[in-house]
Order: sequence, then C-alpha cells, then structure tokens
Amino acid sequence: MEGQAVPAAAPVGPFGEVVELLAAGGPIMLVLAALSVVTLAVVLYKVIQFLTAGVWARRGVGRALELWHAGRADEAAPVLSRERGPVAQVLLVALHMRLNPHMRAEEAREEAERVAALHIDRLTGGLRLLAVIATLSPLLGLLGTVIGMIDAFQALESAGSKVDPSILSGGIWVALLTTAAGLVVAIPAAAAHQWLEGVVERAGRAMEDAATQVFTRQPATAFRKPVSDAGVAVQGAE
Repeated sequence: MEGQAVPAAAPVGPFGEVVELLAAGGPIMLVLAALSVVTLAVVLYKVIQFLTAGVWARRGVGRALELWHAGRADEAAPVLSRERGPVAQVLLVALHMRLNPHMRAEEAREEAERVAALHIDRLTGGLRLLAVIATLSPLLGLLGTVIGMIDAFQALESAGSKVDPSILSGGIWVALLTTAAGLVVAIPAAAAHQWLEGVVERAGRAMEDAATQVFTRQPATAFRKPVSDAGVAVQGAE
C-alpha cells in the first residue's frame, strides 16, 4: 500500500554474512574488526617502507667491501653513494670515519653505531603495535566469550520452567564467535610481527658486520688520497 515504508533489504552474500557475524558478536567484534584493519595497514606500510628504504638492496655493499680490502677505498665510497639501503649508508659512514685522519678509532666506531641505531629505530617503528595487537586480540575475544556466556545463562534463567535448549546453545556459539575472531586477528599479526622483526634483525647484523670489516681489517694497500664526493682524506700509497 502507498504511504507504507518499505523495509531495507538485508545484505546478501559473503558481505551480508560478515555483517551478521559482526552484529551477533557485539561491540567486541567491532573492536576486533578494527584491529584487523590496523594490522593490515601496518603490514602494508612496513613492506612499502622496507622496499623504499632498500632494506634488501645490498649488492653495492659486497662490491664496496671488495674494493676496501683491495686498497681501493677511493672507489668504494661512490659505489655506496649510489645505493640507498641502510646497510650501504652505515658502511659509507664507517668508511668516511675510518679514513678521517682527525677521527680517533673509538669516535669513528661510535659515530657508525649512532647512524646504525637511527636506521634500526626507523625500521622498527610500528612493530610494537603489531605485537600489542597479537597479544590483545585473544584476550578481547575471551572477554567477549565470557560476556556472551553470562548473557546466555541470564536468558536461560529468565526462561524459568520453559527452558529451551536452543537459548543456551545459541548463546554459546555467539559467545565463542569472539574467541575465534580474536585468534583470527592475533595469528596473522603475530606472524607478520615475527617476519618483519626478523628482517630488521638481519639488516642490523649486516650493518654490524660491514662496519666491523672496515674497522678491524686493513686494506691490502695503504694509501692517502681524497675520496671523491666525500670530502674526506683517505690513506693511500706513498
């Protein structure tokens, strides 16, 4: 009849099922859904950051170390200058400090360590958030389950002598839904955190190894020449 409001059609398909599950789980499910979106955003951001920063780009590092060991430090610096990766940048600083005649060995090491620490801090940004989500999500899911069980038993008590088993069973599966959702969010977050943290740790070890080779191993030939594009005096053959 005219003048009567037409009820809105319920969502259908997978999207409709997701909406129904979120509605059944209550506020806890909405919080877990938001945490899942945050997890995905952080992982994508970190992967893009690693690619942009050149975390996996280390071809120039090996070449620069070969030149250093061969006594061709004046050629090593330009090779590193063309690479944007944190390992290459730390190695470049180590070379400059090592070849600076006015810089003591201890001061040179401290400067290289300072630059490496800055790179590590930038790369680890956001990883703690993933760790918090991985820890917090199962607890939120458990909290939702406990609240759901309380509601289910309250409904059972209100039914009095007219007990319907479906009241209890329906309340239990809805309550357990939040626990499952918490695990669904926590497992990928924990896996992503471990993987990204491993990438940072490997980059840190590579920085330490490259800088150590510069400070502990002498080049094959001692010489003193200016390093191109560095403005730093380098040792060379007389």
